[in-house]
Amino acid sequence: MLHDQKRILITGGAGFLGSHLCDRLIAEGHDVLCMDNFFTGTKRNISHLLEKPNFELIRHDLVQPIFLEADEIYNLACPASPIHYQYNPVKTAKTSVMGAINMLGLAKRVKAKILQASTSEIYGNPTVHPQKEDYWGNVNTIGLRSCYDEGKRCAETLFFDYYRQNNVNIRVVRIFNTYGPKMHPNDGRVISNFIVQALTNQDITVYGQGTQTRSFCYVDDLIKGLIRMMNGPDDFIGPVNLGNPDEFSILELAEMIVSLIGSRSKIIFKPLPKDDPLQRQPDITLARERLDWEPKLNLKEGLKRTIEYFRSVV
Repeated sequence: MLHDQKRILITGGAGFLGSHLCDRLIAEGHDVLCMDNFFTGTKRNISHLLEKPNFELIRHDLVQPIFLEADEIYNLACPASPIHYQYNPVKTAKTSVMGAINMLGLAKRVKAKILQASTSEIYGNPTVHPQKEDYWGNVNTIGLRSCYDEGKRCAETLFFDYYRQNNVNIRVVRIFNTYGPKMHPNDGRVISNFIVQALTNQDITVYGQGTQTRSFCYVDDLIKGLIRMMNGPDDFIGPVNLGNPDEFSILELAEMIVSLIGSRSKIIFKPLPKDDPLQRQPDITLARERLDWEPKLNLKEGLKRTIEYFRSVV
């Protein structure tokens, strides 16, 4: 065993972010326990790791407690796209809240360091732009997105209460839009939607006028941020924004994807869904200062890599 080899549990390890994190930590020589109930994760994402002696797959739903040993826990389990988290909203809230309670209980028992994958959704439809970590958000508690927004907000509460009350070694990161290979083709997120529509020459659906903005972070950059936060100083527990501050309108994104693919797709406009935020842009000053982290890959280059992946699965 390497002297700095750690036993690391990743919940949601077969999902989009989780599988990239598994790849990275396995490559670094750690012992990785990948836990997933395969609600949105897929075995295809991690099948190449199954032969590795330092990789273990556990089929388990973290709404139920589990007893195992770990030095570190990355709590990534939760459906993250609106189509998936609205499919079973009660389950989504349970996954965030009960999942946090179970993983924090485990971390407390085995004295593991634990990182919570929180989300920019906790800012709701922000009245402040860009969003800084000290902004408390503008969230509808009873809307269609509330199961996810409020579930993640409650998880943050639990993390800080376990830290204050039980001295659990926590880290909280708020993840903004992330994209890249291994995204679910049907997850309803804007980049995967547009790429699949463009590759199959279907109409590209833009909601509203397409003037709403988003910031997109390539997955490799984000994974570096997660690991840097986990390995960072114990006096910096977050929350910290991780995302790309470069802002693009949805219409610009659609046009860029059509042009990169050389697609015959036409862009069509539909009414804006309820509670859809008009602006999303992280202020990453804190991540730059405390983690020496910022995204390196620009949107065009990241989209090219993502399109290559989708060509192989669509």
